Amino acid sequence: MTNKRSKGHLISKVYKGSPAEACGILPKDNILRINGKEVEDIFDYRYDILEAHLEFEIQRNDQVITLVMDKDEDEDPGIEFENGLMDDYRSCRNKCIFCFIDQMPPGMRPTLYFKDDDSRLSFLQGNYITLTNLSEADIERIIKFRMEPINISFQTTNPELRVKMLNNRFAGECLKITDRFYDAGIQMNGQIVLCKGYNDGLELKRTIEDLSKYLPHLQSVSVVPIGMTKFREGLCHIEPFTKKDCEDVIDLIESYQQKFYDEYGLHFIHASDEWYISAGRPLPEEERYDGYLQLENGVGMVRLMENEFNEAFEECAVKGLKKKFMKPSECTVVTGKLVYPYIKKFADKIMAEYPKVTVDVAMIRNDFFGETITVTGLLTGQDIVKQLRERGCKKRVLLPQNTMKADEEIFLDDMTLSEFKETLQVKVDIVKSSGRDLFLKMLKDGE
Repeated sequence: MTNKRSKGHLISKVYKGSPAEACGILPKDNILRINGKEVEDIFDYRYDILEAHLEFEIQRNDQVITLVMDKDEDEDPGIEFENGLMDDYRSCRNKCIFCFIDQMPPGMRPTLYFKDDDSRLSFLQGNYITLTNLSEADIERIIKFRMEPINISFQTTNPELRVKMLNNRFAGECLKITDRFYDAGIQMNGQIVLCKGYNDGLELKRTIEDLSKYLPHLQSVSVVPIGMTKFREGLCHIEPFTKKDCEDVIDLIESYQQKFYDEYGLHFIHASDEWYISAGRPLPEEERYDGYLQLENGVGMVRLMENEFNEAFEECAVKGLKKKFMKPSECTVVTGKLVYPYIKKFADKIMAEYPKVTVDVAMIRNDFFGETITVTGLLTGQDIVKQLRERGCKKRVLLPQNTMKADEEIFLDDMTLSEFKETLQVKVDIVKSSGRDLFLKMLKDGE
């Protein structure tokens, strides 16, 4: 045992019954080294803990001690760290013409203005990176540690156009990193944020064909429309997509899907739900989503929700559970404009089958960011409260989970859930991103 101070990785939690608890590791301990090796970040840690025998050099208060852990290979030690990345987060160096953060109003919490472009977050949380922030060491670590899938925000494979769209003179050259990932067999997913007059039309066609050369390691690419708020003053002018534009995007994407599927068993290129809804087109069947690889980009989210809702609806009838929900019940469901038609259809289906149940669907207009923002996940507490007060609502409100932070009951505009409930004097049920959960919460009596 020695007395010294050293930088380490602070432990926030040790799970009960875990190998870490068994060997004496405590919350507030600092991990300095594992088996004599310094731990740079979460990937070093995850790589190091694959061994069955581990010696942890730990700083506890002013002392440095060594604790020995013997566990099964690949067994998790049962530790959580105060900093989940175990390192500083890397910010984006670009000034992309489509960046949503550049379109945010002033006065919001600081974390909302942070632009991440960190390959480690791509692996851990599914974030998309532009490849412009990768050093040679980063590339080698991704390949060595098999940090896959790696999610890449391509936008275009035209190097000159990519430089222009990202406002980074290295953006075109960085596309070559994809070749190295492909050669190493690293699994990837891609994203294209489509901007009218920039990377659509023939440029989109070129990008699809270029990226298809990375199949099957690049297993999916989503095409999503640029999100434009009312705070674009000083930014380049971009025209919104028309209904005809949306139809053209869908037609182009669908013209490639069967070809890729026949050759690789993957449809590969996918249009997000917004294109179909804006074009007034029916959503693709479930099979075309290849197992919903791009759900977080809004690709297949509505199809999955509809399928889950209908399965729960039919299951309730088949299992004879209808009588369980025959008592009076009423609620108001909060939703954005984009998916309102689907939520309203679900509500009508329930009320037709369960006559004592009343489901009021409130389509909330996004006054905070502007009416062009129609997704539910970008609604603010103040918009929801104001419009529910104006239109009236039931005593029980169904609130989509994605309107709040993942780890905290707080809206984008910093209104807390407690403030929301107190202002409206309502009971709130949080609805997960699941059609089954929506079905059950619509029928619940709230008692």
